[in-house]
Amino acid sequence: MDTDLTYMKSAILLAEGNLQSPDGGPFGCVIVKDGELISAEANTVNRDCDPTAHAEMNAIRKAAKKIASKDLSGCVLYTSSEPCPMCLSAIYWSNIKSVFYGNTRSDAQRAGFEDEYILDQLKKGNNEQDITFERLCASEAIRAFEQWLALGKAKIGNITSDND
Repeated sequence: MDTDLTYMKSAILLAEGNLQSPDGGPFGCVIVKDGELISAEANTVNRDCDPTAHAEMNAIRKAAKKIASKDLSGCVLYTSSEPCPMCLSAIYWSNIKSVFYGNTRSDAQRAGFEDEYILDQLKKGNNEQDITFERLCASEAIRAFEQWLALGKAKIGNITSDND
């Protein structure tokens, strides 16, 4: 438990430290595997001109490169705030099964971040969302999936299928 507190405080310090630069918002994330710090990153959305450069995304990318695998099974993620929908999806895709967080989505909303709006949109069908979706070239697009299946790459029930 003391170790968890130490890593959580590190994520919070990254978030607070990020306020001293124009790099991004007040978010920090630490990833640990087998008691070893794998990555520690802050939000760099502004610096990188990248709306996906959230602390969790940056930490996941760095951790995956460090261990040379997209599969982060066995890793523990510590983040200063409950992950947004994008970061939560990346956590699932990377096979991280344990997440500790500080602030809640409600706290993030109070601070001006749009997590709840996005979550509400995701609950709606494509034709009900604030983004316009239109399907094009379905018969052409399906060919890549058919070829993928023919290569024997698909694994049902495992979010991190063998999709190198």
